[in-house]
Amino acid sequence: MKSRQTRLFFFKEFYRQLGVVWPILSGILCVMVGCGVVIGRIEDWRITDALYFTFVTGLTIGYGDLAPSHTSSRALALVIGLAGIVLTGLVAAVSVQALRATADKNNE
Repeated sequence: MKSRQTRLFFFKEFYRQLGVVWPILSGILCVMVGCGVVIGRIEDWRITDALYFTFVTGLTIGYGDLAPSHTSSRALALVIGLAGIVLTGLVAAVSVQALRATADKNNE
């Protein structure tokens, strides 16, 4: 199989697999954004800062420029971090499945 066809098959399979887990992924994203907005309200941050904090924390980057000071917002930040780990794992699993399907297609 040519490399262009292989890439095309991989992306088709990736999007097909993504469609399978999309309800779970969208639920996790909603939980993350919801927790981030609540943290923003508790900490009196702008919405852009709250969303920035959410995705920096969820992707486990954690720059530290924004840090929650209230106990309740710290607990919600833990939820965001754990949800981010699950989100990353699901995307990695979808990628592996797409790679496996592509390899199987190439071995035919």
